[in-house]
Amino acid sequence: MLSTPAERCLSVLLVEDSAVLAERLSELVVATEGVELVGVAQTEASALVAVGQRTLDVILLDLHLRQGTGFGVLRQLNKQPKRPVVIVLTNYDLVEYRREATAMGAEYFLDKARDMDQLPAIFEKIRVGLA
Repeated sequence: MLSTPAERCLSVLLVEDSAVLAERLSELVVATEGVELVGVAQTEASALVAVGQRTLDVILLDLHLRQGTGFGVLRQLNKQPKRPVVIVLTNYDLVEYRREATAMGAEYFLDKARDMDQLPAIFEKIRVGLA
């Protein structure tokens, strides 16, 4: 039986180089109804490979990665005909970073220490918007 758009799960790629935070965020994503974690990437290159392998609805994107940056991921996403919604999740809640990420197309810019609890509501807003 085909699912209705409202029942469709969001496919989420997590791009995070901290194993501890990746585990915590993965648990949060998996625990959110209507959301499917489809992969975790630790570098700019592995994130871009994951983006090329499947259609994604959302990318949870850290700006500082093991190799490369979230800005590099954003730059490449802008070359895609259909890009996922990007939620930047960073420890560096700087005005300059927020401005640059937003200018590069990030729809959300969250501070890891303050704003992670907003993710389930943001996922639901995105899911409803795709229905």
